[in-house]
Amino acid sequence: MAMIPSFFDNRRGTIFDPFTWEPFKDFPFPPSSLVSHENSAFVNTRVDWKETPEAHVFKADLPGLKKEEVEVEVEGDRVLQISGERKVEKEDKSDTWHRVERSSGKFLRRFRLPENARVDQVKASMENGVLTVTVPKEEVKKPDVKAIEISG
Repeated sequence: MAMIPSFFDNRRGTIFDPFTWEPFKDFPFPPSSLVSHENSAFVNTRVDWKETPEAHVFKADLPGLKKEEVEVEVEGDRVLQISGERKVEKEDKSDTWHRVERSSGKFLRRFRLPENARVDQVKASMENGVLTVTVPKEEVKKPDVKAIEISG
């Protein structure tokens, strides 16, 4: 005989409400109310990374940002870092906000570049809110192969 799922939790004597169920409440993640608004832009900064025969190409969607508000750096041993900040729109006392969905705050993305990346020749450009970072590749030198004559 198959059991029919019940919305009554016999262990606690309460009714199970699927609309208020928090499946991750016992995990060590901070509740969404504790995640700062400043980090929301960090999460929403999307970056594509493709490799062509000549280079590694990164494209980041940064709508509404000027190139002066974005930094592209190569840190230490081949770590590409893209960072910046989206400013919060100035509030006017006479404005009535109905919805605020666009994220603002600082963002930071880091990528470890492969050994064939020429970090001394990185180029970046920005057009229509899309940042393109091009990291040229160097040819990976194959070890010299020396044929050994077999005696005998």
